[in-house]
Amino acid sequence: MSAWLLPEHFADVLPADARRIEELRRRLLDRARGYGFELVMPPLLEHLESLLSGTGRELDLKTFKLVDQLSGRTLGLRADTTPQAARIDAHLLNREGVTRLCYCGPVLHTRPSGLNATREPLQFGAEIFGHAGLEADLEVTELALDCLHAARLDALTIDLADARILRGVLAGAPVDAARLQDVVAALSEKDAPALETLAAVLPDETRRGLRALLRLYGGDEVLAAARTGLPQRPLVTAAIEQLEWTARHLRAAFPRLAIGFDLSDMSGYAYYSGLRFAVYGSGSADALARGGRYDEVGAVFGRNRPAVGFSLDLKALSELAPAVAAGRAIRAPWGDDAELRAAVRSLRAAGETVIAALPGHEVETQAFECDRELVLLDGSWQLRAC
Repeated sequence: MSAWLLPEHFADVLPADARRIEELRRRLLDRARGYGFELVMPPLLEHLESLLSGTGRELDLKTFKLVDQLSGRTLGLRADTTPQAARIDAHLLNREGVTRLCYCGPVLHTRPSGLNATREPLQFGAEIFGHAGLEADLEVTELALDCLHAARLDALTIDLADARILRGVLAGAPVDAARLQDVVAALSEKDAPALETLAAVLPDETRRGLRALLRLYGGDEVLAAARTGLPQRPLVTAAIEQLEWTARHLRAAFPRLAIGFDLSDMSGYAYYSGLRFAVYGSGSADALARGGRYDEVGAVFGRNRPAVGFSLDLKALSELAPAVAAGRAIRAPWGDDAELRAAVRSLRAAGETVIAALPGHEVETQAFECDRELVLLDGSWQLRAC
């Protein structure tokens, strides 16, 4: 086996792609800063129980695990940064009011999420802790959309759902953990025969509600159908009203945004506690960004604060973003002439990129286009168009 081969679904990021990703990272962090989010940088590795706080079995299966040779405890390589942000909010910042945190760093997955997906996404995300109202949900959703617009992506579609709807439909029904997991899977796969079998032992009202959920995806008509087709229970009613409120505000802020509803979308059901969303764009079958409310994520840290946020993969996003022109640069000869070296330093201090052609070599670069050169004219070093 060749020593230069990487494990499956891992890849080096070469100069042109790395530059595009880095410029996108800066734009997204600046956009989050414009909303008042503070940047944090948690470690890639920490104790497993912290990483899996309130996240369900799915994240456990994604997490690489190893034994710490210093303590003997099981450690995990993070597969999601959200639990770490919750730990920082709960124990390091320990604020009483609202905390807005953002982050950008690699995460590792034991298995890829798709055929061509990487096992090392570069995760960008933002979280609001400490506010249970819909205002926080709306702010996070608007930031996610603004970040995608900052990546120069248009023709976006957002799908809205709410984890409370299924909980409201099942309220009072005898459903154990195993059956609930099977119900969630059947709804996710739109598997009507499997759902019918699972619902056979449930009360009539619950069974009718589960059947209705399978059909509740589409446009605004979905919410109208949900009001008549689902059990009239407080959780269900509150979720529908809040979905309407959120959609109304998003339409006002983003007139070109297409808004849909999929009330049987069970993505991350064990993780989310309220409204959740997924944003799609042309050129990608998977969501560009996912987020929602997950109020239980901080429970293991002793401060069960309201929490809402979103995340996206910068690597995947950069592949869809329009190509960025190569940066302009100046080609300069290498030399020990004091005036030449002073001219190069002056240009770099002014923000220019100056690439010195080392003796015996031409300038070779993917990320820059040398459109000017530094030449000696009339006894002084001057810029000349290439």
